[in-house]
Amino acid sequence: MGIRLEHVTKRFGSFVAVDDVSFEVQSGELVALLGPSGGGKSTILRIIAGLEHADAGKVLLDGASADNLDSKARRVGFVFQHYALFKHMTVAENVGFGLEVRGVAPPELVRRVDALLELVGLAGYGERSPGQLSGGQRQRVALARALAPEPSLLLLDEPFGAVDAKVRKELRRWLRRLHDETHVTSIFVTHDQDEAFDVADRVVVVQKGRIEQVGAPRDVVDTPASEFVARFFGDVNVFDAEVQGGLAVAGPVKVAVGDLPEGRPVRLVVRSYDIKLWRDDHGVATVRRMTTLGDRVRVEAEIEGLGPVLAHFPRRSSLLRDVEVGCRASLEVTKARAYPRA
Repeated sequence: MGIRLEHVTKRFGSFVAVDDVSFEVQSGELVALLGPSGGGKSTILRIIAGLEHADAGKVLLDGASADNLDSKARRVGFVFQHYALFKHMTVAENVGFGLEVRGVAPPELVRRVDALLELVGLAGYGERSPGQLSGGQRQRVALARALAPEPSLLLLDEPFGAVDAKVRKELRRWLRRLHDETHVTSIFVTHDQDEAFDVADRVVVVQKGRIEQVGAPRDVVDTPASEFVARFFGDVNVFDAEVQGGLAVAGPVKVAVGDLPEGRPVRLVVRSYDIKLWRDDHGVATVRRMTTLGDRVRVEAEIEGLGPVLAHFPRRSSLLRDVEVGCRASLEVTKARAYPRA
């Protein structure tokens, strides 16, 4: 099933939760709605599901208006953050609940439940209760239950938010494999950049109810369409600068920025891995802190007249030779993005 939103708006009283949102999801795609909490992502998902109704705009499924269809008619499977499993039912009963409601014959119901438990890696768990499962296993049951009625569209609202970081990583890779097997058109909401990039074919970046950018994960990172998008992904440095002779100048930091007008005030966004830093007794910065993070080292420094700067390096980088807390350092910005500043 393909999905298209056209100028969708949703208000709650005077608050505009979704503001003139338009985007498209191709049949069989796995798309992430990504952005900070409270940005309108879940409301967009609920409008697609038919759980909320837009005040303006259209939702089209396979090119036909779905505005007058309820969730059942839209053939939507919905997975919530907190599982929402029935505690008094076994795993198999939870998975088969929707099938039983639809009047599926018992032999066919058992067959489909067994197949789904096999698909989500829980074969043999059917007679257990939800309380006997780990958080990650319960979320797999929730996914199996959503898939049981063979939905045309799978919607997931922060599906891994209730499990710890290690299990999240395992579940998101498992979700990607599951999607590649089922090819169900899927949209999931997350505020976790790594999660979106690890799983999604495309990312829709949402902030304050509006879409900032839509694209493949690599495109969104490499060519951010706005200052918000540039600042949202990864660790960044932000400097107020001014264009002088084709360069954005912020204290001792000077970076080529293209054809921006002379004298234009800009905000310079520099990713932490786009800064080279090395020991130099006559340098413009002082190293304040160094932190080892697995195979990387985070260096925090202070630039005279400009303020703090953050850089990341591979742990065995030759640039880190002799760099230590308290030493002076020179630096070079290898890539930056400049955005107009009011």
